[in-house]
Amino acid sequence: MNNPKKVIMRAPLLTQSGYGEQSRFALRSLRSRPDLFEIYILPIQWGATSWSREYDEERLWIDQRIEATVGYMQQGGKFDMSLQVTIPNEFEKMAPINIGYTAGIETSKMAPEWIEKINLMDRVMTISSHSQRVMQNTEYEAVNNATGEEFVYKADAGRIKYINYPAKTHEELPDIDLELPTKFNFLCASQFGLRKNIENTIKWFIEEFREDEDVGLVVKTNLAKNCYMDRIATQTKIRELINSCGDKKCRVYLLHGDMTDKEMHSLYKHEKINAFVSLAHGEGFGLTIFEAAYSGLPIVATGWSGQLDFLVDEKGKDKFYNVSFDLSQVQEAAVWKGVVTADSMWAFPRDYSAKKKMREVYENYDNKIVVDGINERFAAEKMYAKFVEIFTSPVPSTQNVDEWLEELSNELVVNE
Repeated sequence: MNNPKKVIMRAPLLTQSGYGEQSRFALRSLRSRPDLFEIYILPIQWGATSWSREYDEERLWIDQRIEATVGYMQQGGKFDMSLQVTIPNEFEKMAPINIGYTAGIETSKMAPEWIEKINLMDRVMTISSHSQRVMQNTEYEAVNNATGEEFVYKADAGRIKYINYPAKTHEELPDIDLELPTKFNFLCASQFGLRKNIENTIKWFIEEFREDEDVGLVVKTNLAKNCYMDRIATQTKIRELINSCGDKKCRVYLLHGDMTDKEMHSLYKHEKINAFVSLAHGEGFGLTIFEAAYSGLPIVATGWSGQLDFLVDEKGKDKFYNVSFDLSQVQEAAVWKGVVTADSMWAFPRDYSAKKKMREVYENYDNKIVVDGINERFAAEKMYAKFVEIFTSPVPSTQNVDEWLEELSNELVVNE
């Protein structure tokens, strides 16, 4: 048997963010095969998000590996492979074999800067069939400066694979004290950003349930961090939005602050929470939607992008309250140089459809639609094995690299 390959993992492992959760899934996948991988860690920040405060066996192990990485690099140690969990703009050559792992794209088209970086990597992994499809199909017309010849500029589709997240299981969940006077409550959980469309979620909820005093919407959100100043700013923003909607009998609740992974899962399963709603313009995957779905909540969601990987069953049948939409150019405020291009599109949920679907789940709750079999389909051990299988699959590079990875892959045992 070969010695374990030294893998340097550059990732926002310790952040409270979607990329942080993605990084921890990748880490758990590699840790599931200590016979194949010796892991080293370079932690990075992700945007303005907070750092995780959870301290458990995994966090202790991460801290130890960070310390070991510093010492190993100071001694001039080299790595066999790199795993870089971030947006493609930040991919770089760090080892003989370099694998990028990105949430991909929530729109219909990726930036041209990504193409160069994807083609720089030996393999690029992403988190949904939507992201893979967009990354594979994006094309630009280009001109060779030296020859003047026109050509199609695109990523090497063979380098790009996707792997979804695993469903989590927790043996014991803490009690969450929600003092909600309303009998029926929707939950919306995401950061308060333009892409998540929280303003319209609150506005359309109020317009639909204005006269229903027993219906509430719990909004678990923040603007950037979970600190006190962020709470005040978030509270002010939501209060102004609610006041602009006029008189109402329904309730809107703000839930702000740090919550552990177990506490979030307790929230999804709380007796006072009846359904989950997400009217986002686009998702790379839709992690909170996924967690709510495998926790048994009915889902009201936009019928486009990454969440369809788990909200549509293996027979192609919708297992959610599908909100209709229009694909249109992203708002000017959403343009992010090198990431979200001005000519890309995403979904704009239709207000009447969102209201209709929220009303439908409320009035027909005894016959609610939920996703069946999601925990078995996305079982953790199955997803860890699939991640490792893709991670070690032959890449479109030199013959020696292919032979090396094929040898490594032959040691795998994949559970179906």
